[in-house]
Amino acid sequence: MLFAAALYVARVHDAMPGFDAYHAAATRVLQGDSPYRAGTTGPFTYMPVMAIAMTPLALFEHAAARFIWFTVSVGLLTVFVRWAVHGLPERRRSEDALQWPTLALMLPFYAHELTAGQANVLLGVLLMGSLMAVQVDLPRAGGILLGAAIFIKPYALLLLPWLAFAHGARAVVATSMVLAAGLIVPALLFGWTGNIDMLVAWFRTVSDSPLDGARLLESVSIGAMWMKWLGPSRLTIFLTILSTAAILGLVTTVWVQRRTIFDPNYLECALIMLLIPLLSSRGAEYVLLLATPAVVCLLDRWGETSTRWRAFTCVALVAMSLAGMDVFGAGFRTFVTASGAVTVAGLGLVVALAHLRWKGLA
Repeated sequence: MLFAAALYVARVHDAMPGFDAYHAAATRVLQGDSPYRAGTTGPFTYMPVMAIAMTPLALFEHAAARFIWFTVSVGLLTVFVRWAVHGLPERRRSEDALQWPTLALMLPFYAHELTAGQANVLLGVLLMGSLMAVQVDLPRAGGILLGAAIFIKPYALLLLPWLAFAHGARAVVATSMVLAAGLIVPALLFGWTGNIDMLVAWFRTVSDSPLDGARLLESVSIGAMWMKWLGPSRLTIFLTILSTAAILGLVTTVWVQRRTIFDPNYLECALIMLLIPLLSSRGAEYVLLLATPAVVCLLDRWGETSTRWRAFTCVALVAMSLAGMDVFGAGFRTFVTASGAVTVAGLGLVVALAHLRWKGLA
């Protein structure tokens, strides 16, 4: 709480551009206007139902609403870290022995998320809730939470094949029903034609934002990594497709080996959550906060891997954490991000998680 208060006073009270876009979109909805109308804030890149869900915040004056959103985000962050620890099956270490090192490694991403006022923490809580629901044999509840998460970041759809593979049709049907409801609800306020127009406006807003300049610098996706190294070219496209196919193939092998594990859900969900910023073209470095369950899993099984793999994992964890730190100056952080080292570190964690599965440790 002290950290959050200090962060708000020093950095957040006049920042949070992500929240500004949410508040402006919700205000337009209350006025009967489209949330995608151009304004003084940045573009609203979420589906229409997200703007409707944000309307309670629009009832407050902007500064008060910003403080409320920050407070809610801090609470959600606490829940996210605790659930990431509580959800780990067959835990070897105590809660404190996992929570504090995880906070130390992931703190730069948490701080940037709170400063930006984004909704990635809410996404993380929904995905962890979906995981914990299927762990106690509630696949429908897991599917409902996943459906809600998809409206925050469509890349959460990456978990849908896993949910279908691991937990059957009930979970997928529940997710599909939530998605259908979320697409229909705006029609109650804007009519069918207005709803379709907003969906088209949302798609144009997302597709008309090319990955260049500052967006390219901040992105930690695989495509952005090759773009930083080789520039825009056919070779970049080919290597991006090849790398993505290789990573998805690795994930498939992890799924196939799930039968040898007592509770395989945690590692598989953690792996896909880690892949969201690596496969998303809009995966800014602070979206790597979704790697929290992966970090918890790797720290807990640390002592059961070989010295070589511990060294490999340590380098990946530290490299990823350093990328988000401002303690060495903004120039250092910009250099690390621009070099693609963050993406390489994230891919290293993917390999480290797969190694735990191959060894039967998670």
